[in-house]
Amino acid sequence: MDLKLTKKIVLVSGASKGLGYAAAMQFAKEGTILFINSRDDIKLEKAARLIREATKTEVIPMAGDITLPGTVSAIMEEIRKRFGKLDILVCNAGGPPSGSFESFTDEQWTSAINLSFMSQVRLIREALPLLRKSDTPSVVTLTSVSVKQPIENLILSNSVRAATAALTKTLAIELGGENIRFNSIMPGWTKTERVQELLGHRVQQNNSSLEEELRKQSAAIPLKRLGEPEEFANALVFLASPAASYITGLMLTVDGGFYRGTA
Repeated sequence: MDLKLTKKIVLVSGASKGLGYAAAMQFAKEGTILFINSRDDIKLEKAARLIREATKTEVIPMAGDITLPGTVSAIMEEIRKRFGKLDILVCNAGGPPSGSFESFTDEQWTSAINLSFMSQVRLIREALPLLRKSDTPSVVTLTSVSVKQPIENLILSNSVRAATAALTKTLAIELGGENIRFNSIMPGWTKTERVQELLGHRVQQNNSSLEEELRKQSAAIPLKRLGEPEEFANALVFLASPAASYITGLMLTVDGGFYRGTA
């Protein structure tokens, strides 16, 4: 299938590793012009080099902390100066730490909201003038299967990512008349550094091993394994692409069947 992505201008935040990197790589394989962002400039430059070497496409790294409004404004201004528009925005940010409700302070709640929700609010708000210049504007937010099926010991993530899902659905309604599509992709248990950290926390809690926690988590997934980042990226890139032009307001789980609900 032709996803009609050649020469489309794409920005992926949180793209130096994990799901963001996998998505960026897949966009590059489709021939896009790619902006990638991360706080860690060394890891970001490495990611850009690897993507360029693998795909021979244009990759522009934009290092900076997207929890800071000035960083987001600077990224969008650079895109405006170079291309005058943005076709696809992928809003991705790191997840808050594990823990129970009573273990977190007000400051930690505020930090989680800023990291996983307000960063996406700012990205979308600053990107809208550029998206309005596109013939195929599309925004995909990254949330989690926990929006539909809360995950134990992830009270911060469960709560804050639900806000992003609601934001995405609301914007699909509010801006649908301008032909700007908004969708959210909800990954399940996937082989990333983030999941390694979460399983490592369970190892400490349960006095077990990483292999045992991985076995237990895999057993809870109908496909009996964790997902590969590339599998997630394939779904995201299709959803963001002009090939999915009549899909908006979708909350798509990519989780191997982990979510058991019918809605």
